[in-house]
Amino acid sequence: MPLDYLKDLNDVQQQAVTHLDGPVMVIAGPGSGKTRVLTYRIAHLITSGIYPEQILALTFTNKAAREMKERISRVVGDQARRVWAGTFHSIFARILRVEADRIGYPSNFTIYDTEDSKALITRIIKDMHLDKNNYNVSSVRARISSAKCNLITPKLYAKDEELMQIDRFYRRPMLYAIYDRYVSQCKMAGAMDFDDLLYKLFELLQTNPDEVVDKYRRRFAYLLVDEFQDTNYLQYAILKKLVKYEGSNENLCIVGDDAQSIYAFRGATIDNILNFRKDFPNLVTFKLEQNYRSTQFIVEAANEVIRYNKKQIQKKIWTDQIDGNKLKVIKSISDNEEGRRVADLIVEYKNRHHVSNNEIAILYRTNAQSRVFEEYLRRYNLPYKVFGGLSFYQRKEVKDLIAYLRLAVNPQDEEAIRRVINYPKRGMGNSSVDKISQFAAEKTITFWESLVQCPLPSRPEKIAKQFRQLIEEFGARAVEKNAYEVASYIAQSSGLIDALKSDNSLEGLSRLENLTALLDGIKEFIDYDEAEGPLLTEDKSLASYLQSIALLTDLDDETSFGDYITLMSVHSAKGLEFDAVFIVGLEENIFPSFQSLETQDGIDEERRLFYVAITRARKLLTLTYANSRYRFGKVVYNEPSRFLDEISEKLLDSTVPRRASASANHRARIQGSFRVPKGVETTQTVAPPVDFTPASPHQIHAGMKVKHLKFGIGKVISIDGYNDSKVATIFFNEVNNPQRRIMLKFAKLQIVED
Repeated sequence: MPLDYLKDLNDVQQQAVTHLDGPVMVIAGPGSGKTRVLTYRIAHLITSGIYPEQILALTFTNKAAREMKERISRVVGDQARRVWAGTFHSIFARILRVEADRIGYPSNFTIYDTEDSKALITRIIKDMHLDKNNYNVSSVRARISSAKCNLITPKLYAKDEELMQIDRFYRRPMLYAIYDRYVSQCKMAGAMDFDDLLYKLFELLQTNPDEVVDKYRRRFAYLLVDEFQDTNYLQYAILKKLVKYEGSNENLCIVGDDAQSIYAFRGATIDNILNFRKDFPNLVTFKLEQNYRSTQFIVEAANEVIRYNKKQIQKKIWTDQIDGNKLKVIKSISDNEEGRRVADLIVEYKNRHHVSNNEIAILYRTNAQSRVFEEYLRRYNLPYKVFGGLSFYQRKEVKDLIAYLRLAVNPQDEEAIRRVINYPKRGMGNSSVDKISQFAAEKTITFWESLVQCPLPSRPEKIAKQFRQLIEEFGARAVEKNAYEVASYIAQSSGLIDALKSDNSLEGLSRLENLTALLDGIKEFIDYDEAEGPLLTEDKSLASYLQSIALLTDLDDETSFGDYITLMSVHSAKGLEFDAVFIVGLEENIFPSFQSLETQDGIDEERRLFYVAITRARKLLTLTYANSRYRFGKVVYNEPSRFLDEISEKLLDSTVPRRASASANHRARIQGSFRVPKGVETTQTVAPPVDFTPASPHQIHAGMKVKHLKFGIGKVISIDGYNDSKVATIFFNEVNNPQRRIMLKFAKLQIVED
């Protein structure tokens, strides 16, 4: 078969495609043709005489797997269908279907999704008569998932004193028992969850070294892994089982970019790609450094930012697209102004550069930041779609609070009552709600009136009356107080905030941030007038606020035609590209996130995330930040992100005054270019006092009181991770950001004796 397809590749790409045997690492910079190299390499294996069935290609998305097979088929035809190509989970499930009986599972085992797992955990917690507030289902599920991904069985979990100590601190000492029951009941039901598809395959290979391992080592003569920087400990352990053995040719090809490793919160570890050469000394490395996507200004900015990370595989991305626009930097007084200026600039780009809506993206660090941009895009009649989450006002936690606010203004709102009468949980079951509804229909009265008139058993009758009294109290406050005072009181008194705080998973934190963002929007409604700036206008009631957002919460169909502006978090944008990209909220404590600021590894991951954001842009890149924004109902003043100072002035189109150059390690926070108002505290770096003696990391345990030079006295809530990767969660006596996560390897903490 002629090798015409090789003509589509540059020299380095050709070398990566045609070097077939032994361990190969392809470091693929953004926009460098990674997918083409991976698919052409598989096609070249087939044209070189390797049977398609002997090729295993692992991806992280089904979309990537489909695209891979489609591209291979264009070169080799129907043979592409016989290649083992798919996600880790889909391929491993396929193997487990064949071999499941060896580990005590039926071949037709069920795969539990997240909701299935939660339902089972909920039932176990109930059966064990445990406090469901302490044993939050999402947190328990996340803990079990983490244990599996680190190959920790229920028995090992129970013997791990550090894990048990953390659980005791969080008042969930029986979590190991829940884990044990969960595993047992899954097996009894013939079911595996998503983590099991990895965990059980490793178990299969570990317990059947002769029959199974040898079988699949012979089956898969060549392994290829896409996005290798996103693999976790367990995935890499399985790969090594298949390719590292005596006499092996180690035909493993990994494709990835350490500079785009951004999923540590999901368990991915950058060490897999950074230390790959240690595991495979005969490794041959190819670096794809030509960027075909972006203009020179964008590529150079990305290079300048990522060079601040010390732990990386060195490369220099370049492009021959020398024409283009400098990066625009926008400084706003507030997040409200930031939203307006972004919308203004989008209109300008559409008119001046003829950029279509679907080639424009607004990228932010967390989904809670979408609110202000959604509001201005609506005001400007610009179609948009929120990815990686629901539209802000359609998120459950936001709708829950708005339902309470609606009831404070209009208690006859039946839909709002139904939404929150048993949330947070009060013990009002569905059967009681049905009786109330039926009684209202029979007596021709409202649901609200039926709450106190419907005959119910004593407990639900008491709950119904208490709920009605609660709403009446909210209504009385709504008459007397402004919208923010009422909303803040309702958020607390309804139990919504406590319910979200009890969930310490990433999902729970995100929901709490969304609720806080809604309250911030209400505070902004109180304090600001759009036309005049800071000004108290006449009507700041809750009713007025609800009327102002009525159209915003009523989603239309403007995004159904595909011509929309994209709003998403940077994590969700990985792998995508747009002509015009806005990276917003570039401030300390936001991007980089406050949770990352105390460890070098945390800052490095945030910088990689910024690198990913920059490299999504083809032609136009805009960086924005605000001097102040609402957080937790207060105006917060953040310094501009340190990442802005890592880009040379020659690459920027900006009238914002530059600050002093940032030091390479950025250990000290950079002072902002704005004047901090009187009364707002700033953190200064101070010399250690003579009596300050840092403790060794292994001496720090959960429950201890410690002292940090910058944040003062705090209590160690928990310690996660292992060995040099241990991270302590510490609660300090700070107003804005009391809870911090600090890597013990780098922390300087003094143990404080009570």
